[in-house]
Amino acid sequence: MKKYKRIFTVVLDSLGIGAMPDSEDYGDRDVDTLGHIAEFRDKFTIPNLQKLGMANLKKLKQVAPVEHPAACFAALRETSNGKDTMTGHWEMMGIHTTKPFITFTDHGFPPELIRELEQKTGHKVIGNKASSGTEILDELAEEEIATGHMIVYTSADSVLQICGNEETFGLEELYRCCKIAREITMKDEWRVGRVIARPYIGKKKGSFVRTANRHDYALKPTGPTVLTALKDAQYDVISVGKINDIFVGEGITESNRSKSSVHGMEQTIEIAERSFKGLCFTNLVDFDALWGHRRNPEGYACEIEKFDEKLGVLMTVLNDDDLLIITADHGNDPTYTGTDHTREKVPFLAWSPSFTHGGPLPEADTFAVIGATIADNFGVEMPKNTIGYSLLDKLS
Repeated sequence: MKKYKRIFTVVLDSLGIGAMPDSEDYGDRDVDTLGHIAEFRDKFTIPNLQKLGMANLKKLKQVAPVEHPAACFAALRETSNGKDTMTGHWEMMGIHTTKPFITFTDHGFPPELIRELEQKTGHKVIGNKASSGTEILDELAEEEIATGHMIVYTSADSVLQICGNEETFGLEELYRCCKIAREITMKDEWRVGRVIARPYIGKKKGSFVRTANRHDYALKPTGPTVLTALKDAQYDVISVGKINDIFVGEGITESNRSKSSVHGMEQTIEIAERSFKGLCFTNLVDFDALWGHRRNPEGYACEIEKFDEKLGVLMTVLNDDDLLIITADHGNDPTYTGTDHTREKVPFLAWSPSFTHGGPLPEADTFAVIGATIADNFGVEMPKNTIGYSLLDKLS
């Protein structure tokens, strides 16, 4: 029999809890997203995460462990080769990625790629370098508005991003150009994980604001995932935030776009208040996009505190036959050098109102314990060639 009728898996995008054993191979030394945020703050208020046992799992300067943690908790190591969003999420659902996605951080995209993109879209490309989204707009948006040129940029991630002003460039034209870019970058030598449409509004430097109409064009998962197995078995698989984009709709039965991480939690709470059978899979991207990449530990800390408030609400509307899993997909230490993700362990907090007690679980060697646990709960077989093992019998 199924142990839980519904499972809610919430990904705090980039909330790592300390360096992986191989982090230095990825250029990351002494990284610790959550630990360094706690050290940065004189006061850090996360009572609901504290109650679940986050400070028991991870020593935090400003948060004390509790005597009786409510959740079962463990640190998870990533077995795949990478430290990006897609690699982390795919591994959660059973995919072992051995070949990392290509990045173009140092020199921008090659001339051959840009030339083909210009020919097929009809727009001259400006930018073509690594930059933050706000900096590239201040530098080039006025030129784009005046000329109809197209801003293309990348980051430390495996992404090709295209900016478009919603009033002058137009959303549909931006999406058309991104679809062309996605087709071009399917070539092995240019294989990026995601092409991202970055719409914005405003007319003058200092007034540009990115809108919620972002759209990600990701590569399809390299094989079936736990999401596919759940959908095939007639379970609901409800996505919140960019989950649908990460999996390109594979295995998703309902998709909900979020305007922010707070909005994503509000959507998750609304979903919890209605009836369904299966998985609600939520990604909260602001931790990563707004604060991690911009190396803003204060903003990151405030975002965690806002999440903690909404977490308290979510916990009150869950039923005894619900399971909540809180985790992350990689690190992004806002106190570290550069702007890249950081190779870190991630938290695994599992809680249900029916739990009589919580406590520590052994450190796991893969994020895929999450998907395997979900599959085990619903009695579906892990798809062929997936990885992971279930922790279901260890959850009390």
